[in-house]
Amino acid sequence: MSGPAWTVPPDRRGRPVALLDDVVRVTAPNPGVMTGPGTNTYLVGRDLVAVVDPGPDEPRHLDAVATAGAGRIRWIVVTHTHPDHAPGAARLATWTGAERLGFASRGGFTADRTVGDGFELTSPGLSLRAVHTPGHAGDHLCWLLDRDGDGPARVLFSGDHIMEGSTVVIAPPDGDMAAYLASLRRVRDLAPPLDAIAPGHGSLLADPTTAVDAYLAHRLAREEKVVTALRAAGSATVDELVPAVYDDVDADRHPIARRSLWAHLRRLAGDGRITAADPDDVATTWRWGPG
Repeated sequence: MSGPAWTVPPDRRGRPVALLDDVVRVTAPNPGVMTGPGTNTYLVGRDLVAVVDPGPDEPRHLDAVATAGAGRIRWIVVTHTHPDHAPGAARLATWTGAERLGFASRGGFTADRTVGDGFELTSPGLSLRAVHTPGHAGDHLCWLLDRDGDGPARVLFSGDHIMEGSTVVIAPPDGDMAAYLASLRRVRDLAPPLDAIAPGHGSLLADPTTAVDAYLAHRLAREEKVVTALRAAGSATVDELVPAVYDDVDADRHPIARRSLWAHLRRLAGDGRITAADPDDVATTWRWGPG
């Protein structure tokens, strides 16, 4: 399928959109600040289908997914167990008899089979491999599709690891900035390289290397602002640093931004560049320089 056809914005929530001959997207009706246009659910495969991220437990959305699957859904795989990605798995499994797969049973998600990095789900016409990408969440998996049809050959279903049009919130303690940056580099350096990224929110990304490099550059630039602000202050709390570090973000987003700021500070402390009495306490005071 040609580029313009499979990069259209996901603006038809609840209606299946064929991205490729073996990938269909159904966008859940849960738009918002954290979810963009809504959570993307993907149906992957031809004869037998795996559903990637069933999304919220919203019957109309799940009915659209089941209808698009037309009796072919055999597996439900989740990228992680956050409430906008995994809760629909239970209802969809009941309706279809599909097996639920994920890194762990947690957050209300129950896996019929827990899987880790390198696990491969294969059937005729379907090859999905789990890539463990902690950072946004400790249980985060991306799912790599190797295709033999027209269009991109290697497509990564990235969940919340990489999104279109927005950065990802890293919220400690489960969110870890050092792990997140390492996971970004791992995805960028996959061999053979990726041909496309199908994100959990937004449209298909046709230039994966550029997208991941932009994510890395943005994070490291933000971290330099953290360094500059804390060095100037000498010591400060997260809430005292937010206005300086996120001066390019609307103030109503600062309560969200403070989580990623905390994650940056924890990474800097792990590198020995700054100190705090209790890095696990978001209200602690951070001090410039090694302890």
